[in-house]
Amino acid sequence: MIIFAPAKLVKMVEIIVITALIIAIGMAFLLIKVLFRSNGSFSSQHIHDSKAMREQGIHCVMDQDRELRTTGRLAVKERNN
Repeated sequence: MIIFAPAKLVKMVEIIVITALIIAIGMAFLLIKVLFRSNGSFSSQHIHDSKAMREQGIHCVMDQDRELRTTGRLAVKERNN
């Protein structure tokens, strides 16, 4: 049986309260961002939705994989279900 000394218990509670406050502040910032956005949601984080990535010719790894499988000397004809 472990018995916590009062100083250790106080320190542990202090750390838990600080951690809870940090998480609550982060959640409040996210809530504020969602409330003040015009459509109430976050923008897409996908690579294919980024104009800057498209301009540089960078696209999703799944799209790159599909391109490599359907073109070139080792191309495989895929079925569309």
